[in-house]
Amino acid sequence: MFKKILIANRGEVALRVLRACKEMGIATVAIYSEADKDLKHVKMADESVCIGPAESAKSYLNIPAIISACEVTDSDAIHPGVGFLAENDHFAEQVQASGYTFIGPDPESIKIMGNKISAKEAVSSSGMQCVPGTGRISATNRETMEIAKKIGYPVIIKAAAGGGGKGIQIVEEESDLLDKLQLTQREALNSFGSDEIYLEKFLTSPRHVEIQIAGDNAGNVIHFFERDCSIQRKNQKIIEEAPAFGIPEEKLQEIRQVSVDTCKALNYKGLGTFEFLYENGEFYFIEMNTRLQVEHTITEMITGIDLVKLQIKIAAGEDIRFSQEEINCRGHAIECRINAEHSETFIPSPGLVTEFHPPGGFRIRTDSHLYSGYKVPQYYDALVAKICSHSKDRLDAIRKMRVALEEMYIEGIDTNTDLHDKIFHEKNFVEGNISINYLKEILNIS
Repeated sequence: MFKKILIANRGEVALRVLRACKEMGIATVAIYSEADKDLKHVKMADESVCIGPAESAKSYLNIPAIISACEVTDSDAIHPGVGFLAENDHFAEQVQASGYTFIGPDPESIKIMGNKISAKEAVSSSGMQCVPGTGRISATNRETMEIAKKIGYPVIIKAAAGGGGKGIQIVEEESDLLDKLQLTQREALNSFGSDEIYLEKFLTSPRHVEIQIAGDNAGNVIHFFERDCSIQRKNQKIIEEAPAFGIPEEKLQEIRQVSVDTCKALNYKGLGTFEFLYENGEFYFIEMNTRLQVEHTITEMITGIDLVKLQIKIAAGEDIRFSQEEINCRGHAIECRINAEHSETFIPSPGLVTEFHPPGGFRIRTDSHLYSGYKVPQYYDALVAKICSHSKDRLDAIRKMRVALEEMYIEGIDTNTDLHDKIFHEKNFVEGNISINYLKEILNIS
């Protein structure tokens, strides 16, 4: 097992990884930007290293600085957390080349699955059904118009290296196609350093369902059931639930097994998540995330498995020590992503947290790096807390979440808590009548 792990991230996920390390008796190193010197995990880590100014490009995306921090602290491994370099195959390669362990899949797996075109090609051979679409296309190729016409409007244009809801354009009519192709290419190049794009049929009202898996070095692969992530704004998740509800169990069993089989075929090692769109009784693969997910919390609540500890053990060379039959789904769990932003305008709200009171109670979990006196910086993702409820069934988990949202108190910054409260009292959500268009169609939020 590792003696010391460097945590190459910030905020609540860095704190989550630190807690797992401490419970495992592993020493920790926190890296931080000049804007993040007061983060909770920086204060709690055994060692901490400032790696640059506030800008992500000069700190959390600065590969040489991170590896240098690993060297000077004599760390064994690097945990990339969520976002930043977590799915950067070049970073994983550099970590390994420098003699350290990257806590995640091998660089080749990251590379293949990180590009949505090569990912679709890889999973198709294992029997996964993909959304009808194309490989790489050109924004100026008139043939693209014929392809789109054949697929059928509306179509969606996506950046091959995309993520986080960026590099996506929906095209309703043929007359808008070429302009939006060029726009998506520019966005893709600016956001991901690659202008590679592709087309897919746009599913009008699907649900977003994902399968959590883990594979070890001996070829064992297991799933941890699924999550529904349909409540989204601008393709970014707001609320997640586990397990998925209202979908026939035989369809869920089928897609769980296909996900396991695909990982075995790819010789995948570590945690991973297959993401699908579900519409009219069919699952369609859209992407795979080769990292820990923000919403891993609710999977932990329904299975009782600490996924971060499992991730670390696999990276250290340990095999998965339990079978698929030993993983049981108990009850229903829900996660709310609390962002530092206005509930109606969604304008970011950095600033000083003058008071913070997280909710508590039976089967309530709050993951947050906030504390009274902490100043939320303007430079990073708006996520400041995750509130999770767990109960015997979905309706009771909803009731518990209502109470938790009412109890949570954050003073000094705006948060989207009021939006969450509104959703949890809305009839269609409570009854499970949801899709990825729920906020737009039901609450008129774009």
